[in-house]
Amino acid sequence: MPSPSLATVTTRLEPAVLEGRAVRLEPLSLQHVGPLLAAARGPRDTYGFTLVPGDEREMRGYVEAALAEQAADRAMPLATVDRASGRVVGATRFGNIEFWAWPPGNPRQRGERRPDVVEIGWTWLAAEAQRTSLNTEAKLLMLAHAFETWRVHAVKLNTDARNMRSRTAILRIGARLDGMLRVARVASDGGIRDTAAYSIVEAEWPDVKARLQARLR
Repeated sequence: MPSPSLATVTTRLEPAVLEGRAVRLEPLSLQHVGPLLAAARGPRDTYGFTLVPGDEREMRGYVEAALAEQAADRAMPLATVDRASGRVVGATRFGNIEFWAWPPGNPRQRGERRPDVVEIGWTWLAAEAQRTSLNTEAKLLMLAHAFETWRVHAVKLNTDARNMRSRTAILRIGARLDGMLRVARVASDGGIRDTAAYSIVEAEWPDVKARLQARLR
């Protein structure tokens, strides 16, 4: 029997459009391959620790792999759109989505279609969109969706331990360092990566939200 296509797989998580004043995050699709490639073809000097495909074959494979993760309920990939120009300027993702096996009737389970923990990451932006309000607002939208719609217990944010720019940005959001995962995975540059692991737990979300809203103001 042939395998179902990605479009026909039923998942527990409904793709969502997250829209703010400056940015719109929309469900990733194969139609984004061209616009993402255009966004990735500018200066690439900030992509040293981030996987950003540089040609059409790689970008199509990148999107197809993300959609396969979505079909398996492990991810929700999103294209990042600059609302002012209407252009796709990058991508981001909810990934490593966890649905815990709760004992029947446990009040801490918020629903079978609600994840318990998610990771926010796989984020990259075109050079012109970096150091703007787009990424801050995108993180606010994603965290609000995770904590207020899904009602997760925690959000994880991981990065290559060498990526001090990313680590500084994660701390500015309000996440806390959980520790270092040594020899965790293959790095984007082909080496072996240590991962700096951060998280925000549910009780910390109100303060984190207020901090991000203040930065946007």
